[in-house]
Amino acid sequence: PVRIAELSRFKTAKESALAMKELSEGKLDIIIGTHKLLSREMRFDRLGLVIIDEEHRFGVRQKEALKSLRAEVDVLTLTATPIPRTLAMSLEGLRDFSVIATAPQKRLAIKTFVTRLSDGIIREAVLRELKRGGQVYFLHNEVETIENRRQKLEDLLPEARIAIAHGQMPERELERVMRDFVAQRYNLLLCSTIIETGIDVPTANTIVMSRADKFGLAQLHQLRGRVGRSHHQAYAYLLVPDVDGLPKQAAQRLDAIQAMEELGSGFYLAMHDLEIRGSGEVLGDAQSGNIMEIGFQLYNEMLAEAVRCLKAGQ
Repeated sequence: PVRIAELSRFKTAKESALAMKELSEGKLDIIIGTHKLLSREMRFDRLGLVIIDEEHRFGVRQKEALKSLRAEVDVLTLTATPIPRTLAMSLEGLRDFSVIATAPQKRLAIKTFVTRLSDGIIREAVLRELKRGGQVYFLHNEVETIENRRQKLEDLLPEARIAIAHGQMPERELERVMRDFVAQRYNLLLCSTIIETGIDVPTANTIVMSRADKFGLAQLHQLRGRVGRSHHQAYAYLLVPDVDGLPKQAAQRLDAIQAMEELGSGFYLAMHDLEIRGSGEVLGDAQSGNIMEIGFQLYNEMLAEAVRCLKAGQ
């Protein structure tokens, strides 16, 4: 039997402390947790494998902290949109990688529109979805003004049943709102980026993102992926104040997300992200200078030799 513990903020402090004690004593085989696993009080008896889900939500230092726990730890990274540094390391041969490009059966590509923010577009997009019996996500990522947005939406769309969901709500209330949305008691969820991962509502097939120019490419792809999770045609509306007046990088991101709407396009979006942002440093924060001194080809050869020595136990 495999002994598994879940370590998350929903556990009580007593249960959490007990799980951490059993972990340090080697009594657990698998532990599932949030960023809590990176805290200094965590002690692993014989860590062998680290699986990082939604890799783009972790920084370089956080991932290095996990690997520093034990020299021989294997790392398996899962993500729809690898960050530029990870992708660059894969393309350069420093990491092995595989791509799952086959979409589920009957799944359709999400139609994506980048357009100027206007009441007419919002009303048209929402009503189209409501008239076919579906549900809508309206993304407004400013908790301070989310109630104002709700009032405007109620005036604009008296037909909609609107609920609010964001990370500053009490846990039980947030859970109740999401359960009611899944049960279709509401048909428009006004929310923050809290829906970015893990939300699977097949009846929600339109997402409207306010100020889409403020989001990163991986984040846009993840948010767009909250819709289109059934056989229905899904729509994503990326609303910006002025399409022509966007900063250069924001315009590049939106052009890329609009062009890459085919299923399984996350890998190619990550390639665009790599082109837009650059790959950064290969190893840590202060070692890029070594590569500049000796050239990338020689650096790779030296690294490969070091890896061979490690694998041979030298």
